[in-house]
Amino acid sequence: MSPLTITSFQAATGPVLEITGDLDYATAPELRQTVDSLNLASGQLLVLGLAGLDFCDSSGISALLAARSTATGRGGDIALAAVPANVIRILRIVGLDQVLTVHPDVSAATAPGPATR
Repeated sequence: MSPLTITSFQAATGPVLEITGDLDYATAPELRQTVDSLNLASGQLLVLGLAGLDFCDSSGISALLAARSTATGRGGDIALAAVPANVIRILRIVGLDQVLTVHPDVSAATAPGPATR
């Protein structure tokens, strides 16, 4: 089990959270709290960089959906970046790759221009 680490920085498009470790039942509340405490303005994009994500269970997926709900509820949007193969597989199985925008890396997600799925 890898401890969850969330680091944040501000990009021109909005806040970026780099998530490493395990996103599961025990750690999903930490992501929810972090997202809830963000200063996300209307029109901004919240990017979740997942390159260091080792494991994600259903609670983690639920936390990602809660982050989407928070972002859209504040008039913003959300994108995932550098999603590991095991997680993208899960997103595809449950159809969330059609709901969440996925980019190959954080740089692509924060590049100016329209979002793509």
